[in-house]
Amino acid sequence: MPSAFIILAALSWGFISIFTKKLTSYGFTEMEIVTIRVVYALILLFPLTFIQKKQAMFKIKLKHLPFFVGTGLLSIVFFNWCYFTAINQLSVSLAVMLLYTSPAFVAILSYFILKEKLSLKKFFAIIVTITGCTLIAISSSGGATSWNWSGFIIGLGAGLGYALYSIFGKLALKHYDSMTITFYTFLVATVSLAPFFHFWRKMSGFTIENHLYMIGLATVPTVLAYLLYTIGLNKVESSTAAILATMEPVAAILVGIILFKEDIVILQFIGILFILSSVFILSIKRKTKGDLSKRISKEC
Repeated sequence: MPSAFIILAALSWGFISIFTKKLTSYGFTEMEIVTIRVVYALILLFPLTFIQKKQAMFKIKLKHLPFFVGTGLLSIVFFNWCYFTAINQLSVSLAVMLLYTSPAFVAILSYFILKEKLSLKKFFAIIVTITGCTLIAISSSGGATSWNWSGFIIGLGAGLGYALYSIFGKLALKHYDSMTITFYTFLVATVSLAPFFHFWRKMSGFTIENHLYMIGLATVPTVLAYLLYTIGLNKVESSTAAILATMEPVAAILVGIILFKEDIVILQFIGILFILSSVFILSIKRKTKGDLSKRISKEC
């Protein structure tokens, strides 16, 4: 089931706090952690890509390079910069809420760029998803949030950057498979970040445990998550995939409750139910006349 790949990717993204909290305690800044994420992911992807299809998998046409600039630079790098900046200028909860405006951005961009239909069911699922994320955000801050216009606009930029992976990924899938797309996405991101954020200068005296957390960050919420998400995009519309990916905050909250002993309030629980409901709405398929006739013929 293609939707399952999207949901598994979202759940994998939801585990990112396990690794980021630990790496932050080691003294890394937010953008250094992002750089660790993409550099280590590229290191992991190189042998995987080479083994699967050897050198043929590294070949792309120059005219398709904009697709990977889109997924690597405009999506991953731009999204992370906007997200962390919004967290610094606004409350974390409001930044998360603005990040999850991405399904709305994807639905609109898909309509104009990918010519996907914006059905009533999809539109309703977007509203339900945003409502759920809003409830989680409000409850996380006790209803009090800091505010400034620059932070708000940059926060919306995080939602846009998050959405752009679905758009550029869908365009790239017309020419390349998921492994190639993921590899070049992180290659572009690494080239864009590594010259400016020298995280390795802080690695003197690191133990095996330190390195395992860095590798874990690159494996679970990065390589695995993006591969699953890109595979899912093969069969799922970009706008639908973006909505299904909002299972991530659900996973993140569960990780917080189970591992970090964070409390959950009633509004957060209701918000989780809203997000789960949007996934259920998208899973409902309308029976067509053709489907009905096939069922009748089988029964006869």
